[in-house]
Amino acid sequence: MPLVSIVVPVLDDSEAAAALLSQIAPDSRVEIVLAPAGFDARLADLASARPDTRIVCTQTGRAHQMNAGAAIATGTWLWFVHADSWLPSGWLSRFEALPGGIGGGWFRFALDDPGWQARAIEAGVRWRVRLLRLPYGDQGLFARADLFRSLGGYGNLPLMEDVEFIGRLRRSGRVCEVPLPLITSARRWRRDGWFTRSAKNLVLVTLYFAGIPPATLAALYRRR
Repeated sequence: MPLVSIVVPVLDDSEAAAALLSQIAPDSRVEIVLAPAGFDARLADLASARPDTRIVCTQTGRAHQMNAGAAIATGTWLWFVHADSWLPSGWLSRFEALPGGIGGGWFRFALDDPGWQARAIEAGVRWRVRLLRLPYGDQGLFARADLFRSLGGYGNLPLMEDVEFIGRLRRSGRVCEVPLPLITSARRWRRDGWFTRSAKNLVLVTLYFAGIPPATLAALYRRR
């Protein structure tokens, strides 16, 4: 049984997924599960070329994709990583060193851009996590597989599935932040506007906690 199953939801982003796989050397302690929305020939070829990689095609929706990937994963830990992430050096040893009482957690947030805007957003995320214990999915949420399944996995939500899940994970027991930066692509911030995107995310999360249905929030999220 592998120590860690890395579950990667993919939506029309096989190039990023290929770059992610190139970072992960074959290791008996690691299993990779690709969960694309629909069939992707390039991802199928990538999976067939690596004995440590499995693939499951499912319907569109990050919650559906991550749950489908988790359902076939065999690792002790489930680590949900976005396709456009860059893994930190030493991440595997951090999983080996996690105390027995930890049920899950997340990594630190970082962006792959040298600009001051990226540093400002990273600082804002650090404060959000420190004060509210509220990481998002781009911080590489992870959980013990048995705990994840006992919690019922991710909720069937079109948006905020990470926020809803981390709340249940926190309430279920001890969680922790791994003090290593999981770097995510800044392409969406550059496309949407650095602070425009972050402000929009903040508004959506606030509305979610105010009781606005996730389907309504998903419609707002898709608007440019």
